[in-house]
Amino acid sequence: MTDRARRVVEIAREWVGTPYRHQASAKGAGTDCLGLLRGVWREIYGAEPEPVPAYTADWSEPDGAERLWQAARRHLSPCDPQGPLRAGEVLLFRMRAGSVAKHLGIAAERGGRPTFIHAYSGHAVVESALSDPWARRVVARFVFP
Repeated sequence: MTDRARRVVEIAREWVGTPYRHQASAKGAGTDCLGLLRGVWREIYGAEPEPVPAYTADWSEPDGAERLWQAARRHLSPCDPQGPLRAGEVLLFRMRAGSVAKHLGIAAERGGRPTFIHAYSGHAVVESALSDPWARRVVARFVFP
């Protein structure tokens, strides 16, 4: 694991337990999945790369726009989708077939098993097993530049 990837995972784990709050990005106070990623970015780079406009929980599903994916492409570096999953990668999930990709997590590992850290609606920031049902929903992977 690179130093950058190790740092990304360390920072993300510091957010575990932060309550879920739509559009928020404050460690310990509230965050959603994008807010977690924004918080990690701020800790690594200082400032966020662009202002985040208000967004709805459906992430533009009615018009089918892949806004989250487009933003990831603007600011993160894509990974080889056929390459091995590595801790520190940003995972983009499509929660249902035919819907837009609207969930993010950060790949990690515990006891040699893949996990991911994410802000989960109705819960908090958690580290979950990257089980087959979750892994099948990953549509893109990125790394911090």
